[in-house]
Amino acid sequence: MRALPVSLGRSFNGLWFGTGAANLGDGMALFVLPLLAIAVDASAGGVAAVTAALTLAWPVFGLHAGWIVDRVDRRALLTTVNVVRGLVLGGVTAAFLIDALTLPLILVAAVLLGVAETLVDTALTSTIPLVVEPAGRSRANARIEATINVTNQLAGPPLAGLLAGATLALATGASAALYLVAVAGVLMMTLHRPAPAPAAPAGADPLAAEAGSIVAARAEAAGPGASPGSSAGAGSTEAAPSAGRRRGELVAGFRFLWREPVVRTLTLFTAAMNVVWAVATALLVVYVVEPGPLGLTAAQYGLLLTGMAVGGLIASVLVEPLRRWVGTTRLMIADAVGTVLFVAPVAFDAGIWAVAGGAVVAGAGSSIWRILAGTIRQNLSPPELLGRIYSASRMISWGVIPASAALAGVIAEVWGLRTAFVAATVLGVAVLAAFVPFALRTDLDAAVRGPAGDAVPAAS
Repeated sequence: MRALPVSLGRSFNGLWFGTGAANLGDGMALFVLPLLAIAVDASAGGVAAVTAALTLAWPVFGLHAGWIVDRVDRRALLTTVNVVRGLVLGGVTAAFLIDALTLPLILVAAVLLGVAETLVDTALTSTIPLVVEPAGRSRANARIEATINVTNQLAGPPLAGLLAGATLALATGASAALYLVAVAGVLMMTLHRPAPAPAAPAGADPLAAEAGSIVAARAEAAGPGASPGSSAGAGSTEAAPSAGRRRGELVAGFRFLWREPVVRTLTLFTAAMNVVWAVATALLVVYVVEPGPLGLTAAQYGLLLTGMAVGGLIASVLVEPLRRWVGTTRLMIADAVGTVLFVAPVAFDAGIWAVAGGAVVAGAGSSIWRILAGTIRQNLSPPELLGRIYSASRMISWGVIPASAALAGVIAEVWGLRTAFVAATVLGVAVLAAFVPFALRTDLDAAVRGPAGDAVPAAS
C-alpha cells in the first residue's frame, strides 16, 4: 500500500473544504435560530426549547445514525444531508420573508438540523480513517478541528450577527447557501475500504462477524480491497437484514465501545465533563449579559465567545507539537483542568477577566480533547464499525446535555445561579480526580499513534 502524501491527499482536502463550508453554515444557523425565536415573540422557555431541539437528536437518533452511515455510500450521504440542510434553512428564510414563520416551524427546523448533524458528524469522523493513514490521523483531526473552530465558532456567529443586522433572512439564506457549497468538496472525495466480508450466517453476532471481516481484510497481502475509483462506505449489495439482525447491527457499535476499555472510559469521562459544559453553556449568558451580574451587552458576549473559539483554534493548531513535547496524557489532564476553570469563576463570583480567561482555557482544552480522543477512537476501532462506534459514543457523551441543561435551569431557578455553577465545579473537580489515575496508567500516546503498517492507499 502506498502511504498518502504529506498533503493528506485530494480526498481529504475535499472533505476538509466541505467541512469548513458546512460548519460556517452551522455556526451561522446556531446563532440565528434563537434570534428568530425572539423575533416571533417566543418566551424564554421557547428560546431554550430551540437549543434543546438542536441537541435532542443525539440521544434519540444517535445509534440509528451510526447504522445508516456504516451501510450507505458516505459521499452520497454527505451530499444528500447538506442539500437537505440547505433546503430546510431556505424554507425558514422564505417563511420569515412572507411573515409566516412561527415557533413550531423553528422547532421543526431545529430538530431536522439536529438529525442532520448526527449523520454528518458520524460520517465525518468515520470517513477520515478511509483517506488518512494512522500516522497522519492526528494531523488530519487537528486540521478538521481547527477548521470547525474557525468556521463554526469564530467566524459563523459574528458573520451571522453582521448579516442579521440587515435582516435575519439574509443570515439564514447565507447559511443555506453554504450547505450547498459544501457539496462541491464532498464530490471531490474518493474513499477506500477493505473488501466486504461474506454475509454472516443467520443469528450470528454482527459485532463478531464485522470485526472478523477486518482481520480477514488486513491479512490480505494484495492491495486495497477497493479500486481507486471505488467509493468507500458504498451501500451494501446484500439483501436487507432481518429485523433481528438489524437490531443487532444497531447496537454493534455500542457493544464494541463497551468492550474496548480505553474508548469506553474516554466516552464516560467525556459525558461527565459535558454535564459541566451543559451548565456553563445554558447559564453563562445569564451571568454575563445584562441584567446579569457582569452586565455585558450581547455584542460583548459575542466577543467572549470569540475569545473562547480563538483558544480552541490555537490549541488545534498546536496540538501535535504540544503532544510531542508534553505527551498525550498531560494534554488530556490539562483539558480536564480547563473544564473546571470554565465554571469555577462564576461559582466564586469572579469578574469578567477571570470568566473570560477560564472560557479561553476551556475552549483550548476542549479542542485538544476532541482531537486526541477522536484519534484514539479511530485507531482502536474496526473501520467497518466506526460509524456506529462514534454514534454510540456521541449518544452517551452528548445525550447528557439536554437533561443536564434542563436540570441546571431548575437549580438556578430554585437555589440561585451560583449554586448551579458551584455544583458544576464540584463535579468537574471529581471528574479530574478520577481521570488523572486512569490517564497515568494508560498508554494514551500509543493509542494516538495507532497501529503500524495500517496505511490507507492513496486515491488516484
